[in-house]
Amino acid sequence: MTATSDTTPSRVLSAPLQVAFDYTRSTGLVLGAFMTGLRERRILAARTSDGRVVVPPVEYDPVTHAAVSADDLVEVGATGTVVTWTWVSEPVPGQPLDEPFAFALVTLDGATAPMLHAVKADGPQSLQTGMQVSAVWSDQPQGHITDIQYFEPTGEARGGSPAAASAGSPDAPEGVTQVITPVELDYIYEASPEESAFFRAIAEGRLVGQRCPKCQKVYIPPRGACPVDGVPTAEEVELPDSGIVTTFCIVNVPFLGQKIKPPYVSAYILLEGADIAFLHLILGIPADEVRMGMKVRAVWKPREEWGTTVENISHFEPTGEPDADYESYRAHL
Repeated sequence: MTATSDTTPSRVLSAPLQVAFDYTRSTGLVLGAFMTGLRERRILAARTSDGRVVVPPVEYDPVTHAAVSADDLVEVGATGTVVTWTWVSEPVPGQPLDEPFAFALVTLDGATAPMLHAVKADGPQSLQTGMQVSAVWSDQPQGHITDIQYFEPTGEARGGSPAAASAGSPDAPEGVTQVITPVELDYIYEASPEESAFFRAIAEGRLVGQRCPKCQKVYIPPRGACPVDGVPTAEEVELPDSGIVTTFCIVNVPFLGQKIKPPYVSAYILLEGADIAFLHLILGIPADEVRMGMKVRAVWKPREEWGTTVENISHFEPTGEPDADYESYRAHL
């Protein structure tokens, strides 16, 4: 975390954070047929044993619990009726439209159960329960629910004609077997007063923790209260930037946003004088030579690159000293 700069020591630091990844899901036969239909600008539904027509199709009959066959799906219309709706006056990134719109339950013609999608309209005053809407298709459907961009008040469905190649054509693309959905969470993280002191210190090239007045354990990064005794940790303790590796993991699998080419080591490092290890990188040694008890020291980035972040330390690397005895750190694993 890179905390925002703050020259007032009494104030806590905060920083915007983002968690994002692409979620890949296998569709299975039924949803795969549904997604393939969307790519062809067709909407497929499941007919259940009690006569309901459900879209998106269910994979198991809600009454008999029997598996639904992709061969038994039925096509419904791209027009329908608004059952209920809610107006979104301030869209957020990732929503179907970047202008005010409605999320609505729409019962498509031929279906008996509604589906959720976006409706584009000229303000909430132009929407009402029971109004007729039609799908507006993407110009380049990919086999995803977003192939229907949104619904709009009744008119001819736009976005081009159905795909030229039918599902049974030898020139037709293969059916959709998986979908990739970007997932993103943006939020503001506010550090505690103790964490704020830690980040301010690391901006000065120092590592500070907090000591429990009762059990005398030293925690880094600091905690507001001792997890052992439950009392506030009031005393600040400055620690050296050297320590020992307790446990570690060799990262061999590449992932989105990775900054270091695998293999590399992520390790828990117990700084001298601390009672809890913290996580950082081990470089400067082949990954398969890293071991428990290895003594390491921080390698700091150039001072002009420092901020209020643990990334001021580029990584830890071996000191070349003899390994620590297991008994000296066994209680900190």
